Amino acid sequence: MDTKNRESVAASDAGSVFKGPDADPEMLQFGSPKIRHKVWLAHFTNWTRARAQRSLGLPVGNMLLMRWLQGKPGAQYIERAGLPRHNLEAFLGERPLTLHIDPRTLIRNVDFMPQKRQKRPSSLAFIWDGSWDLRRDDLRVGTRYRFITDIDKNRHQLERAEHFQTLMACIERGQPWSSPRQGILLDAPEKIKAYLDVYVGYLDDMASRGYVASRTRDDVGVAISREGRILKINRGLHRLAMAQYVGLGQLPVRVRAVHRIWWDEVTQGASGLAALERMCVALRECVAEQLPGPLDVEADVALPHDFWPPARMAYSRCSSRA
Repeated sequence: MDTKNRESVAASDAGSVFKGPDADPEMLQFGSPKIRHKVWLAHFTNWTRARAQRSLGLPVGNMLLMRWLQGKPGAQYIERAGLPRHNLEAFLGERPLTLHIDPRTLIRNVDFMPQKRQKRPSSLAFIWDGSWDLRRDDLRVGTRYRFITDIDKNRHQLERAEHFQTLMACIERGQPWSSPRQGILLDAPEKIKAYLDVYVGYLDDMASRGYVASRTRDDVGVAISREGRILKINRGLHRLAMAQYVGLGQLPVRVRAVHRIWWDEVTQGASGLAALERMCVALRECVAEQLPGPLDVEADVALPHDFWPPARMAYSRCSSRA
């Protein structure tokens, strides 16, 4: 093997070693042997969780879901427990749980209470109880939208960006920012600038091509409140912020959970397939929540009517998954 080929293989091996379980291709350049053990731990944790889900979670979930669908003894208890989310999603498929909304209307994010103060709803359940939907953040003043706005305005001098200064402060404290799940270590100014430039590239790509779902690992997750309003949850906050900033006409979002009160209202005592059919019909009528929640920690911020920047989309169509 010649020198060029050996170097190519070595680079490939290094990429596989430092690539985190959630790594994006554009982020592989930020891998480092300094965090290899953390990356390996992230892979092991991911592998363990996936294996447990395949060998135990999915089979048991399928059994419970089928029992509920068929109305067998224990069906009411299975519904009270929230129904197994992953199995329900697989049974229904993508389309019934996917809504297409104007991303600039999706401005409220569920602000979960700290675990020490209140137990969060289980991510394994589809029906959630509790007051989780009454405490909300305004995404327009959130960290992700501020981040996207900042790097776009400073795209030609990223060292002036607020996030650049924050990450530089981490280096100066001797604690450079890292993400083992992505396999990223930002321990030099050049890396920070390149990292922020990747996000500028993401933003420009969305502005020119729209939202291409096939390029993402998962969907933008939302939940349905007790009043039938759409609230943002879990992953996809950066993608949502970019879609809002460029003025994307529509964004596909996936319903991951619904509130028990709303579920009971729309299913009207039905169970099994009849309940799912009624829920899927009712989902088409859901709109994004605009108002603050009664349990919000911070007072709502009054924003100008022209808060959003002019749309710069070449077109507003969303490309589907390949």
